[in-house]
Amino acid sequence: MTQPEPPGDTLAPEDGNAVGGPLGDVFVRDVTLAVVRCGTCGREGSFAESDVWQHGPGVVLRCHACAAVLLRLVVGPHRTCLDASGLATLTWPAGDGT
Repeated sequence: MTQPEPPGDTLAPEDGNAVGGPLGDVFVRDVTLAVVRCGTCGREGSFAESDVWQHGPGVVLRCHACAAVLLRLVVGPHRTCLDASGLATLTWPAGDGT
């Protein structure tokens, strides 16, 4: 089922390039300063408190409380793949954060 457009809304969506700048600012921050919220159990804690497994072809970050997978990172010779679908949020404190 599609959502109807709000009445009087004449703005068209932009493509993903529109957020390139703001996302570039986010992804240069020190991720160890971030607060993560688990999408499974809702626990919030510092990124550094999460459990990291590096014994496979990539890195897996798990929730310290429920062991749900928060993030997967695989760096290969031709591409890098980041799956953060287990994170509900990733938040940095106000300020520079770098």
